[in-house]
Amino acid sequence: MADNPTPPAPSKALVFARRSASTVSLWALVCAVFVSHVSWAFLGLIGLLTVIATIEYFRMLRAANVRCFPRFGLLLAVAYCAALYGFLLAGKTPPPGLEALVFFIALAGAFTLQLREPVRGIEALLAVAATVLGFGYIAFLFNFTAHLIFAVPGGLDVPGRVSGPGAFLLLWLLAVTKFTDMGAYITGSLIGRHKMIPHVSPGKTWEGFGGALFFAQLAGCGLYAAFPGELAFFGGWKHVVILGFLLAILAVIGDLAESIVKRALDAKDSGRMLPGIGGSLDLIDSVCFTAPALYFYLKWFLLPAA
Repeated sequence: MADNPTPPAPSKALVFARRSASTVSLWALVCAVFVSHVSWAFLGLIGLLTVIATIEYFRMLRAANVRCFPRFGLLLAVAYCAALYGFLLAGKTPPPGLEALVFFIALAGAFTLQLREPVRGIEALLAVAATVLGFGYIAFLFNFTAHLIFAVPGGLDVPGRVSGPGAFLLLWLLAVTKFTDMGAYITGSLIGRHKMIPHVSPGKTWEGFGGALFFAQLAGCGLYAAFPGELAFFGGWKHVVILGFLLAILAVIGDLAESIVKRALDAKDSGRMLPGIGGSLDLIDSVCFTAPALYFYLKWFLLPAA
């Protein structure tokens, strides 16, 4: 019997069309949540993406025959989201040790589960490390988007409704991050010639990186010019420009970080949720690095007394 022929790879035009359609659909969903001003809608979307991305991560591990504890990892992500959102929806600041507690439970739990199996060299440590990484990389980092909604005073003007600076801050973050991704993709596709890090991601080019920096500034400065009152906590153009460059660089690193994960596990995409983009983890990989940076920049430089 003859082997089945390998299906031809989709053309760049088809990939671009699929990616564009998925991007438009995603922005429509984000805008719908933004317009609703309902706090549980914001947190529900963040939590849904967190859970789906966590499932995709452990599926990639299992497909690559990497030992891990997926049920425990998923339970940990769900429990952390539930605890964090419970405090935020109640208008309370999460206790300072919440994340430390969850990381302790992650480590202790993963080692406890490993006690059931014989130790076969490095495999035992990899099982523990891969499980804890799943929580830290996805649920912990991505949920800084939830923290950001309530980071600026006035984020919850009315109980149960997100208004004013909280919603605009999240929108600004997503715009800068995703315009970075879009700028890198468009510029790299059109004029990309010089490979950036071919041993990690052969498609990334230095021209695309330049486009990423430009598009990030376009989004960040454009939104700040359009909504100076809602984004007044930035305190002027200096911080907007600095954050634009900082988040653009971290967005590229976040994208490359997931490339490392996928290349190590021999996976093309984390899932098939979004045609032309991939799965939930493919969608949020950059945000996992930009959201914490924006949160700490706000807390340390712009809102030190808040």
